[in-house]
Amino acid sequence: MPMKANKTEPQSQTRKQKKDTPWILHIFNHICFVTTIIGCYSCHWKIKQEKKFKHGQCCSLRERLFYPCLVISFCMSVLLVFVWVESSNEYNGFDWVIFIGTGLWFFWSIVLLSFLGILAAYTSLLLVLGFLLLWEGIELYLHWCHKILILLVIVICSFFFWILFTYWKDRWLTVGLSLQVFAPYIHLSSIAMMVILSWPLAFYLIHLEGEARIRRYQMTCNERKRNKRCNVLTKLRALQVAIGLPFFLILLCLYLLPLGNFSACVQEKNKLAPKPYFFGHRGAPMLGPENTIMSFEKAVEHGAYGLESDVHISYDHVPFLMHDSDLRRTTNIKEVLPNASLTHPSLFDWDFLSTLNAGKWFSHAPIKPFFGMKPLSEADRERAGNQKIPKLTELLELAQKEKKFVIFDLYGPAPNHSLRALYVHHVVSTILDSQIEQRLIFWLPGFEREYVKKKAPGFQQVSRLHSVERLTKENITRINVDYKNLFYNGMREYRAANISINLYLVNEPWLFSLAWCSRIPSVTTDNIQVLNEMTQPSYFMTPKYYLFVWILMDILSAIFIVAIFYFHWWKESKKEKLLKSTSIHTESLSTSLRTRESKNQGPSCISIDPVSRVTEIPWTHAALSPALTKNVRKYPDSNRVSVVPMKKASKSEPVSKTIKTPVPGEDDIRHLVPTLKASESIQAPVRESAREATFQSSSAMKANGTFSSIDVSHPQKQTERPPNTKSSEESLPVFTTSSPSSSS
Repeated sequence: MPMKANKTEPQSQTRKQKKDTPWILHIFNHICFVTTIIGCYSCHWKIKQEKKFKHGQCCSLRERLFYPCLVISFCMSVLLVFVWVESSNEYNGFDWVIFIGTGLWFFWSIVLLSFLGILAAYTSLLLVLGFLLLWEGIELYLHWCHKILILLVIVICSFFFWILFTYWKDRWLTVGLSLQVFAPYIHLSSIAMMVILSWPLAFYLIHLEGEARIRRYQMTCNERKRNKRCNVLTKLRALQVAIGLPFFLILLCLYLLPLGNFSACVQEKNKLAPKPYFFGHRGAPMLGPENTIMSFEKAVEHGAYGLESDVHISYDHVPFLMHDSDLRRTTNIKEVLPNASLTHPSLFDWDFLSTLNAGKWFSHAPIKPFFGMKPLSEADRERAGNQKIPKLTELLELAQKEKKFVIFDLYGPAPNHSLRALYVHHVVSTILDSQIEQRLIFWLPGFEREYVKKKAPGFQQVSRLHSVERLTKENITRINVDYKNLFYNGMREYRAANISINLYLVNEPWLFSLAWCSRIPSVTTDNIQVLNEMTQPSYFMTPKYYLFVWILMDILSAIFIVAIFYFHWWKESKKEKLLKSTSIHTESLSTSLRTRESKNQGPSCISIDPVSRVTEIPWTHAALSPALTKNVRKYPDSNRVSVVPMKKASKSEPVSKTIKTPVPGEDDIRHLVPTLKASESIQAPVRESAREATFQSSSAMKANGTFSSIDVSHPQKQTERPPNTKSSEESLPVFTTSSPSSSS
């Protein structure tokens, strides 16, 4: 009955352990994890014992030469993604450029963003997998397919960088503007990232420090390898400096970054300028078809300060509103007259142009003109599908009615047009004949400006970006410039000269916030329905609030980093103390045995080799130092204590009687070995019985007055023995006592 109870108790404990184990451990384990990362990195999916690398040899020379290529591809792909994300204000313009070349309207900007994101995610994944393999101590081997793809990523990124530096240099100005807005938030996020990175860094640095201390401690015990160990210590210190010094320098720079950081959105609320006015770019192109009366009316409904448009002149001298140099994108000319779809708009009569539909491409097309545009209501959808190409006079009537300003780009007609040389005069006459107030006209075209000033002195002259001296000379007080020019100190020189600035094209809230904080009077936008709802700039904060967050973040990050380093130092010192205590215990045991050997100058002696590991229980590895459990596989017989026979006595010595104590056989010893799966209740009796047997044997030896030679094997000497040699002298303890009446 007690035996049954002992059997059922471990089973109940095992069931309880299984019940308390998290569900994720029933599905995943360490072998599965290691196999997965090795398979993804090296394309080796077989479960096997992977080769562990030695210190300083994480991979072969070829892998070390190729690893910088992986880092370069990661940096290039991430930088491209960042540049393109910050250029989101230009996505519609990019799609339009691709349409001009291919004739197909699609969200090419989103396709490019997804492609660059895939490249960045791929290289990031390989870097993370490599780090995990190094963490597990597994030698790196990148599959040749990955190597080819990484080289391909470098080539693709180099091609895009060449395009950026050759044709789109202004995109770098967009990146600079975004940093002006997001600099405080990037600064705080970078400090948080450094705190996260401090965990593996502290682990590695403290590990190197612990290894250096252990080697320095062992140096006093082995002077023959002093020079070699000194070189190893120097390498360890150099590695610590090479890794730790850049980290702390970057952290120090981040702590002091706000001292030299400038952000237009960090200012006092009472110094914030009024909200900029809006010019509806071709009306409200996200709410109605661009350059139609519906679009302009939607812009007026959402509080537009002025209306921006583009003017062409028909073959029969009628100014009308159209942006593109052909009619493919915004009309149904492919259905009406496919062969003339690429003809310049100025070569069509107004009678034909007035019959074209200018709204179905917006309301019934499967692909909308703007990514993320909200769906239209049924009434707006029906109204947009019936829009026509409007005349310039229709826009002027709406502006006069709503008291809105009008600004437009004037495109010259085709070379064989009858008004090729006089189209400016004709447009000015058309505006004056419409009876609109002259002050509502912002005259933007730069050619024949003197004629316009004489013919219509009430027009407000608007110029492109020229020098302040030229603008002052021409008596121009308003300019219309690209938003990227804000990078140059926010156009301070022009504001100082009382020159009003209108920025185009501002669609993103962060860019509008920057213009607002930079005291820009007005902007031209496609996204008027969103920007009009903003009551204050996004990412706006006062200097005091930013100072408070900065100091608080620095203090908290410093506390966390110090705590992380202290935790790893405490953990490593605990292992070091345990290792030193084990070594001291071994040395004291060896010294006591040698002292006893010198006192007993008889026929038998006690000799013991220097050991580095001592166990309390025979046949088990449980009493080893926890930090050295991995070495058990290398030295499987390091815990065996064998009693070897004495030398044969000479004739003059008393005859000794050999008594072999009954010991269990090999199979029985194996039966006594406690396994990891056995419970503590089964292990305890076995340990006690083993200790009692050992104590009785030693008592018998003391009583007989003679000790045999005890050989405690050293791990380093285990390899010198043949693996398959099993003599009775090694496997069985033999106790020898001296007797005058017995023969050897």
